[in-house]
Amino acid sequence: MSQSVGAAASNQGYEVLGAVMAKKQQNQEAKMATMLVQSAMQSVEQVQASSPVGNLGQNINITV
Repeated sequence: MSQSVGAAASNQGYEVLGAVMAKKQQNQEAKMATMLVQSAMQSVEQVQASSPVGNLGQNINITV
């Protein structure tokens, strides 16, 4: 069973198209992962900036 030259070229074209689409998908996933890591780092930095330094004001003495 031999394929015609046109069918073989068509199959190769589909393989290249599939490879290009897979590459674009990987690039998009990499961008999304980078954005996720950056947003997580910003959240950590905000929490660290708002946390108190030392023990001053952390204890409240209440007597009844």
